[in-house]
Amino acid sequence: MKQGRQQIKLFVTSLCAAVLLPGLILAQEPGADLDALYERLRDPETRNWEAVEDDIWQIWAQSGSEAIDLLFRRGHQAMEQKDLPAAVDHFSAAIDHAPEFAEAYNARATVFYEMERFGLSLADIEMTLALNPRHFGAMTGLALILESLDRPDEALRAYRAVAAIHPHQPNVKEAIEKLEQQLQGTVL
Repeated sequence: MKQGRQQIKLFVTSLCAAVLLPGLILAQEPGADLDALYERLRDPETRNWEAVEDDIWQIWAQSGSEAIDLLFRRGHQAMEQKDLPAAVDHFSAAIDHAPEFAEAYNARATVFYEMERFGLSLADIEMTLALNPRHFGAMTGLALILESLDRPDEALRAYRAVAAIHPHQPNVKEAIEKLEQQLQGTVL
């Protein structure tokens, strides 16, 4: 068990280095219109940020294949029904057939997180961010896992990376404030 936890810590450290270092872009997500949506989302004056966020999630959820989209929807239906193993199966099938579909990895990471299988969740977060480096949902998942692993300084960096892309999320603002207070007086 201790060796498994050490492996997760090493994996998290390398993932944090790859994802949270400023300016590192591993891949480019498709869709030029995403750039405009990200600009609107980043603007602190945007009043309808929820609609902009929804538009981004809708674009992310499009695989480009009706069959893959069906697997993806079935995975979400299984999640809603709390049938987590079935959700993993559907998202895994989508990934097998469309390994470039970042949102399938993100959805499966969420299921693994709910199953408390943090190592598997982290692996899928890594793939999500390799395919879509501005995926604020995956970054938030990374921050949550880092908090649960008692790595508050890295969790704070992850939350700050989310806030740089999506400054409107109240939960992220609260998490940043909480972690800043927790770490006050320590070197970050």
